[in-house]
Amino acid sequence: MIGASRGPPARVATVKVLIAGGAGYIGSTIASACLEAGITPVIVDSLVTGRREFAAGREFYEGDIADGLLVDRIFAEHRDIQAVIHCAALIVVPDSVADPVRYYRANVTKSLEFAAHLLRNGCERLIFSSSAAIYRASEDLTVDEDSPVDPQSPYARTKAVCEAMFADIAAVRPIRVLSLRYFNPIGADPKMRTGLQLPRPTHGLGQMIQAQQNGVPFLITGTDYPTRDGSGIRDYIHVWDLAAAHVAALDRFDALPERTTVINLGTGTGTTVRELLDAFNRVADRPIQARDAERRPGDVVGAYTRVDRARRLLGWQAHYDITEGIRHSLHWAAIRDEVLSADVTLQPADGRAEPDHRGRLGA
Repeated sequence: MIGASRGPPARVATVKVLIAGGAGYIGSTIASACLEAGITPVIVDSLVTGRREFAAGREFYEGDIADGLLVDRIFAEHRDIQAVIHCAALIVVPDSVADPVRYYRANVTKSLEFAAHLLRNGCERLIFSSSAAIYRASEDLTVDEDSPVDPQSPYARTKAVCEAMFADIAAVRPIRVLSLRYFNPIGADPKMRTGLQLPRPTHGLGQMIQAQQNGVPFLITGTDYPTRDGSGIRDYIHVWDLAAAHVAALDRFDALPERTTVINLGTGTGTTVRELLDAFNRVADRPIQARDAERRPGDVVGAYTRVDRARRLLGWQAHYDITEGIRHSLHWAAIRDEVLSADVTLQPADGRAEPDHRGRLGA
């Protein structure tokens, strides 16, 4: 086992884990959670969407997951890597509709190359960042891991294709795969080390924060869905809870019953866009107005998860509520530009990005 199969995730034995995409929003938060659990993250990130600042003080390699020589070098220099967490992907649904070639190349083709490199280097444990966007919504808008899969955007299809591809590989090669299907991450690292790096995020909460900053109405895109108020419904999970689930997955990996396993990561509670707006206005110092608008390309009604499998197999459940997620998102938005204006210089000796003597990153 990677860690002890019993006990809380925070007591995982010291190990080293490679995080692909570890300089992004979710990957960097997972890296922080690993460090707090005594796990050393090794990060590889092309910085196409990730931020160099998020790799500060951590073992970091800038490059592409499809670069076999780079992956070989990482494993040669860190022979004690015991698992890989694959978070590297493009994730914006409307962008995937506009440019599916780019999304299939980045998310599928490079993942296949990455898998080949991992096999060559003896990797036996892979945790894949998948998405709840692959599900077909049921009549009651809840899903579990056995619900029908019916992805409605190129982005979602890339995740479904990767899951199937990894399952086929695990069936005949010495690697086991855990696909964690994320619902809708919000919030930031509670210690404000990392957060959403995009200045103009496309998800609902990010759009609300932008609307507040710009003094314009928030657009509710789609108002004719079969939900209690006509707006889309989502399962909003705090990014730190999501990160903690990966620590739990590392702890329990070798106890999983199958060579390929799928687990949903969500709160088990559905929140509509209008309800999210109401919660935002209760938390924010300046409430915002809303205006109804048409659906965007790739938009779906959404769903929320039943959480039985995550509790049973990982001993994990979400702890932060939506109010805390909004509060942390607002706090991060207020400091984001200051944090990300730093100029990080990587030290060539050991691949770490270090803060300078003045307590900030870079010169």
